[in-house]
This record gives sequence, C-alpha cells and structure tokens, in this order.
Amino acid sequence: MQYIAYYRVSTKRQGQSGLGLEAQQSAVAHHIGSTGGKLVGEFKEVESGRKDDRPQLKEALEEAKQVGATVIIAKLDRLGRRASYILRLIDESGVEFYICDMPNADKLTITILAAVAEREAENISKRTKAALAAKKARGAKLGNPRILEAQKASLKVNEKKNKRRQEATRMFIIREIIHKGRVTTHAGIAECLNARGIPTARGGQWHTTTVRRLIPNPVKEYAA
Repeated sequence: MQYIAYYRVSTKRQGQSGLGLEAQQSAVAHHIGSTGGKLVGEFKEVESGRKDDRPQLKEALEEAKQVGATVIIAKLDRLGRRASYILRLIDESGVEFYICDMPNADKLTITILAAVAEREAENISKRTKAALAAKKARGAKLGNPRILEAQKASLKVNEKKNKRRQEATRMFIIREIIHKGRVTTHAGIAECLNARGIPTARGGQWHTTTVRRLIPNPVKEYAA
C-alpha cells in the first residue's frame, strides 16, 4: 500500500526544533515498516489545529488522489481540533485516512473522540483565559513564578478531568456495544473495542480482564 504522510506542528519553534515532528514521523515509519507499505510523499504543516486554511494538507490530499495513496497521520488531532472539520475532511476529501494511534477506528469512533477532544480544548482555553484574567484583575504580573506554578497546577487538574471524560467516553461506547450490539461477554466486548480502534486508558489493547474491571457483569448491564 502507498502512503502520503501528513505532519502538523502548532508553532514555528516546534517545526524548527523537530519537537513533536519526530514523534509523528516515528509513528508513521513504524506502521509503514511493519506492514510493508511504501511512503510516496510527505507534507509538513506549521499551523494551529484550529485553522482550516492548510495549504500543505490540501496538497497532501491532492497528491493522494492522484496516486491513489492513503493519507497517514500519527494522531487524530494532527488533522485538526474541531470535530466538524475532521468529519468533513473524511467525508468529502475522497481519500482514505490511516490514523496510527487508532488503527481500526471507524467513523463512529472518530466522531465521538473528535467531539470529546474539541470540547476539552475549548474548556482548557476558557479556563486558562479566566485564570489569567482573574490574576490580572488582582494586580498580579503575568509570567511571574507564582502564576506559572498556578498554571502548572491547573494543567494537572485539567489532565485529571480529561482522563475522566475519556473514561466516560469509553463507558459510553461499551454500553452501546452491549445494548445495540447485544454483546454480553467480556471477550466479545474486548474484540469490538479493539476492532473499533478504541485504546485502553494506557493506550493498549483490550482484554477480558480490562473489560471486566469496567463492566463486571455485562449480562446484568444488558438487562438494565
């Protein structure tokens, strides 16, 4: 299979230093190397994920159409931060996408995870702006050590909240598998989650034991 790689970093500093870019290239190279694929093109963008105007992404899509290649990206958020934009790309681009950290993801999975990521990005932005505005109103100088420490503490809180949201998303999908798919065994649920490309909290594959920790009795859940 032929692949066109698309990488995106948010700042010029990241683009110049390779920070973030190397990890993306490594993920792409690992997949292509492990499957015997062929990399026929690479496109790098230095742009915010919130902006829709992406010349390099546009070129990557056009190139993929011409040669019949799949566009490969390391993570879903490299395509963008807005769920509507990501879904429109997938629906209207006319090319196939492969997401390295979601290898078996279907459209439903991408829809849910993109929406969760978008909401979390919005909440983080709002909380950061509110915290800075409150500090400024109290006469604090932005950028001083105390504020930086407060921001670090805030980031830790946000990370915990994000983990809880991701956990809630996984539970929503599991319950959907049970009720709509009528799958009531731990092994069956694990198989469905892996087929959809849903990672565990640690980013790994699902097994009977990991499902059992979340849903001890799927049959009881189905009957509820």
